[in-house]
Amino acid sequence: MKNNAYLVFGFLALCWGMTFLFNKTASSLISPMQVVTVRVIMGFLPVLAFAMARKVLDWQHLRYVHHFIVMSLLAATVYYLAFAKGIALLPSSVAGMLSGVIPMFSFIAAAIFLRSEPVNIRSISGLLFGFAGVLIIAKPWESGTSGIDLMGVVYVAIGSGCVGLSFVYVRKFLSPLGISPIALCTYQLGLSALTLLLICDFSGMNAIFTNWKIATGLFIGLGMFGTGIAYMCYYFLIGKLGAVKTAGVTYIPPVIGLLTGSLILGEPVSATDIVATAMILSGVFIIQSGRTPPSSTNTTSSNVRAHNLPERA
Repeated sequence: MKNNAYLVFGFLALCWGMTFLFNKTASSLISPMQVVTVRVIMGFLPVLAFAMARKVLDWQHLRYVHHFIVMSLLAATVYYLAFAKGIALLPSSVAGMLSGVIPMFSFIAAAIFLRSEPVNIRSISGLLFGFAGVLIIAKPWESGTSGIDLMGVVYVAIGSGCVGLSFVYVRKFLSPLGISPIALCTYQLGLSALTLLLICDFSGMNAIFTNWKIATGLFIGLGMFGTGIAYMCYYFLIGKLGAVKTAGVTYIPPVIGLLTGSLILGEPVSATDIVATAMILSGVFIIQSGRTPPSSTNTTSSNVRAHNLPERA
């Protein structure tokens, strides 16, 4: 059973890592808003089917709809849209490398709002080390000449910040409710899909069907697998491997994003970019290793909270 869990672990890392490629290619034909609308709707469908099969949805949950709306914005609509805009402006390999900062924003948000993270020399060192890697990739001192659009970097940072805030929101308001994480995910994606259907301009969206490979990557790769099925794999791994081991999956997608951008799209990747990516991931590792291990009495509650943390997109 554990071997099967590690297979799912690898599959999840691949799904999340390929999202940068699918996002980038789709943005060449349609707008970021349209990309995200398709992504969320296609991701919502398998999650809804699974939630209905598990019978975890309950009309009584409507009393918490205000919390679900906030989560749909932080962990889906704004998060995905910011990343889609960033990926449209940046090489997908760069966006993939920058996505490694997501756990850093989660740490910052928890340290500020929950005060549950140990803010010590080790964690601060990891944070500074990781963000130094971001600066090396973004090269703000070479604005206009480095080929890196700083607005794209800002969009990725906004998306990462939304994930960090969503982590805080879940811990503070949703975890105590005891609602199934699959139900929460269903409500989150469903409300996000509804929001996007209302605000999205669908003009020219038919262009996505001029290239069946890009369309398949968007609908199946980014939407169904990269969003919907990926969520279900994540929750499966939490139950089989635990929160700590499952969190390790977040180290792999930036590397896959770098490789797919370089090998498939032919985007230039320098040795400096690789070193910077290693710095970001090392910074995350230092932060993680600087955390105080939870006591055995708190392990169960910690795992429950981790169920609701949308670590990646």
